[in-house]
Amino acid sequence: MKFGAKADNKTDDAMAMIKAWNAACKSNIAAKLVIPSGDFVSGPILFRGPCTAQQSITIEIQGNLYAYDDISEFSNGAWIMLADINGVVVNGGGRINGRGDSVWEFIGGTKDSPPLPVSMVFEKVENGTVYNLNFVNSMGFHVKVTDSSNVALWNLTITAPVGSPNTDGVHLSSSVNINITDSAIGTGDDCISVGHGTENITISGITCGPGHGISIGSLGKRPDETNLKGVSITNCTLTGTTNGARIKTYHNSQEMEATNIVYRDIVMKQVKNPIIIDQHYDSKKKPQQSKVKISNVQFKNIKGTTISPVAISINCSFAVPCEGIELTNIDLVPYGSIGPLHSACSSAKIISTGNLNPASPTECV
Repeated sequence: MKFGAKADNKTDDAMAMIKAWNAACKSNIAAKLVIPSGDFVSGPILFRGPCTAQQSITIEIQGNLYAYDDISEFSNGAWIMLADINGVVVNGGGRINGRGDSVWEFIGGTKDSPPLPVSMVFEKVENGTVYNLNFVNSMGFHVKVTDSSNVALWNLTITAPVGSPNTDGVHLSSSVNINITDSAIGTGDDCISVGHGTENITISGITCGPGHGISIGSLGKRPDETNLKGVSITNCTLTGTTNGARIKTYHNSQEMEATNIVYRDIVMKQVKNPIIIDQHYDSKKKPQQSKVKISNVQFKNIKGTTISPVAISINCSFAVPCEGIELTNIDLVPYGSIGPLHSACSSAKIISTGNLNPASPTECV
């Protein structure tokens, strides 16, 4: 407020927030930027480093932040962006409302539509912490972490309607050592999506639904994508999602690898595709074989109910068959009158251990 912000739910307060950030960033001592209680509106905000502050800067969002309602103001794919920062904490218990419900019906949701702005982007951020925030109705993704390292996100609540297009809760790409824990996410797309170039990712304690599940991918859409390695997804509950534990790659991709992936201790409640590897994503027009090599994947201790008769679907690429796909202690039962459950498999080497319901695929060619 000292930099001219007005909590009147109509004034664009972006510049006041940027000025406050610049003062904190240039400080020689520990600094905190506070957005107090009240209703604030802003267009695009860029919090850019590097900073001279001796300790992590805190951005404490106590009030309600609303995106400016003119979509033409957002030209760089982000509403709130933190970039080139080493040491930042974002918290405060506030509400970040992207007002996506004002634009979804006019733009977005089709392959020809431009991407809508992400509510909060971390780009080239090291040693970041994000917790105790509420994200609502982002125009595009709610949170994106890219080209970053050592970032922890926890105690987040992320919500958007089930039909909202491309409103992923958290999306990761080209990042290392990222933890996402103890959060409730329900959107119109993936609760969490882990993209290319990621390594040492931990996801735990997530309540997911509605949405498309917790996904690895999509991978292989662009020619410059890099390998994915080391993703652990544990102790999560998915309710009413269209997918559960999912790995997806584009059918026509360059050569790359996705390896050392674990889905463990997952509870499914009325999930359509509880366990699915789909290497033919977006292949309706000109199906070609994916060249993303998937290996060393564990689906372990997964239980619950499904609304799909095909509870386990391992649909890999003929060009680079999946290797080391382990199914251990799977207990899935039908929800409703869908008949007995079964599994399907193609182009994969399956390792089956423990109790399996439905039975592991026997034909996998």
